[in-house]
Amino acid sequence: MKKLFFAVLMLMLPSVIWAQRPKGEEIEALKIAFFTKKLDLSPDEAKVFWPIYNDMQGEQNALRKERFQKMISFRKVTEIDNLSDAQIQTLITSEFDFRQRDLNIEKKYYNKFKAVLPIKIIGKYYRAQEAFKRELLNRFKDKQ
Repeated sequence: MKKLFFAVLMLMLPSVIWAQRPKGEEIEALKIAFFTKKLDLSPDEAKVFWPIYNDMQGEQNALRKERFQKMISFRKVTEIDNLSDAQIQTLITSEFDFRQRDLNIEKKYYNKFKAVLPIKIIGKYYRAQEAFKRELLNRFKDKQ
């Protein structure tokens, strides 16, 4: 009976741990509340900030999804030694390409923000992004 209980416990443990992870919608709601508080936007500033921010998030999420799909194929490779030099080089340069595309999105939206918002708010936004990442990591760490 103990073995059966232990087996059931081991099967349920990953789902319990997974359930404790914050969901995408929960994270996004936390992020919006966090940015709203940290940026202290006027109603007019909020009207221009949030649509630009949402467009940027859409582009970054699409890029992350594409990157994740490529990473899945990379994870299927069990041994790097089984790949040719050309295949390894392709994987590495593909990663550089994703990073560059993400940086290009950041620059594009930085310029959009800069065109319609005071630079101090933009600075607060970038600082708030880093603070939110730390906050999220701390929340996740505390739940484990």
